[in-house]
Amino acid sequence: MKQTNATRRLGQQLQEKLGYILLFEVADPRLDLVTLTGVDVAPDRSYARVFVSCDEARYDEVLEALAAAKGRIRSLLAHALDWRVTPELDFRIDRSTDEAERITEALKQRPATIDVEKDEEGYPIAPADPADATDQETD
Repeated sequence: MKQTNATRRLGQQLQEKLGYILLFEVADPRLDLVTLTGVDVAPDRSYARVFVSCDEARYDEVLEALAAAKGRIRSLLAHALDWRVTPELDFRIDRSTDEAERITEALKQRPATIDVEKDEEGYPIAPADPADATDQETD
């Protein structure tokens, strides 16, 4: 969805309300350790895409719990918001944290050639010949 300043503000407001509802109003243990990472709201406020983050092994379980609680969450949102229309909620998993972990692991396993000293053009600098170094020390 195209986001404007107004829809970003509405998304932030909706994210705060949803966070409170998920934390204090919905008592489903499957929703423990779930983080709201973002909310995109349609300009007419009729639709909201809600991004959540959780452990990768729990994706299906969390989406199932959110789908089961969607009606209750919408009802609580209607009371919490002063909007004329309560948006239809579409919960999606935010996989950006998984991608960040994958990149971090890839960087940890970088090849040893990255640590080789290079000149300003990117070519490796040849190490000094150890035989030359010992000849200079004995002179």
